[in-house]
Amino acid sequence: MARRNKIYEGKAKIIYEGPESGTIVQYFKDDATAFNAQKKDVIEGKGVLNNRLCEYFMVGLNQIGVPTHFIKRLNMREQLCKSCEIVPLEVIVRNYAAGTMSKRLGLEEGTQLPRPIVEYCYKDDSLGDPLVSEEHIAAFGWASQQDMDDILSLALRVNDFLSGVMYGVGIKLIDFKIEIGRIYDGDYQRLIVADEISPDSCRLWDMETGQKLDKDVFRRDLGNLADAYTEVATRLGVMPKNSTPITKPTLIN
Repeated sequence: MARRNKIYEGKAKIIYEGPESGTIVQYFKDDATAFNAQKKDVIEGKGVLNNRLCEYFMVGLNQIGVPTHFIKRLNMREQLCKSCEIVPLEVIVRNYAAGTMSKRLGLEEGTQLPRPIVEYCYKDDSLGDPLVSEEHIAAFGWASQQDMDDILSLALRVNDFLSGVMYGVGIKLIDFKIEIGRIYDGDYQRLIVADEISPDSCRLWDMETGQKLDKDVFRRDLGNLADAYTEVATRLGVMPKNSTPITKPTLIN
């Protein structure tokens, strides 16, 4: 197999040039990081679980008319995606207070918010991805007002979809973050959901017990991260019931 050209390596994924123009390949690593990579570990099978879960969510969004960069899963760790220009923002949708919002506003974790709240962070690891306002975004030209209207609409539609899917399997969607990409058709620009949607980028709590089924398990030393992600995958039907957590994945699709 021809050696791929690596475009970028992040904390949880490697991006390679795709086989055709306008495509990339996302490779999901087993690396787990928290607190802007101050805490690190390798969780065997995490990349496989995130790849399969990301496929599940992206396919679902595409089916209901929310455009994403996802084309198809290639194997247990890789997926083929459309190449796009990433808007330099993390778009965070919060349904319940948790994490930094609880600290900033003095809200007890798990407090239901009056309505979904959308926040924006400037994507820069060296700065700790600081929270920014729409005024910052407009002033520095990161996105136009039309872009922001479209981003808000996409974020809320993703929230409706994920909330419903999770509710159906007894999981409460506390919050999540997405990234938005720009693709061009001549002079015409379109915004799409890019990067990934997985338990790495969501807070997911069991509706009855409050058990955390997301990366907070790793952040707060609450147990085995692979077990938590496997539970999510099992409930969603991505993995069969009574299966054991994936440790050393095979190459079977």
